[in-house]
Amino acid sequence: MSNITKLKNILNEEIKGYGELIELLRREKDYLIELNITGIENLSKEKDTLILKLRLFEHERMNLLRELLQDDKDAKEITLQRLYELTGDETLKDMRLKLISMLQSIEELNEFNGILIERSLSFVKSSLAFLKASGIETKFRETTLSRKA
Repeated sequence: MSNITKLKNILNEEIKGYGELIELLRREKDYLIELNITGIENLSKEKDTLILKLRLFEHERMNLLRELLQDDKDAKEITLQRLYELTGDETLKDMRLKLISMLQSIEELNEFNGILIERSLSFVKSSLAFLKASGIETKFRETTLSRKA
């Protein structure tokens, strides 16, 4: 199998993985809106595993690109765009554009989820401040609030 074919296989796996990450981020958004703590915790583990897998693919992809461009004087500028320019392979161009689009979606979902998290924290802080101002002392135990007498 040629290095270009190997690279395309890795890119396909990355595209598949980023698609899975987008789906996980969408589920995370739903869980954040629902305040589903258990769902968020379980999803966090799935995301961590998937991100590790994507990092491995990225590392493998960069190694293959280095091998492919080792004779190129601009090998330090290792990009899919550069490889497309050298090979004229339209599949590489399409994969690059798909990856760019997916990464933009991931960035947008992350930003939105971050806003939801900030709002949730703000709500919790203001609720605690209200309880303290009311003379209610709080303790968190698992998922319950208890009142000290």
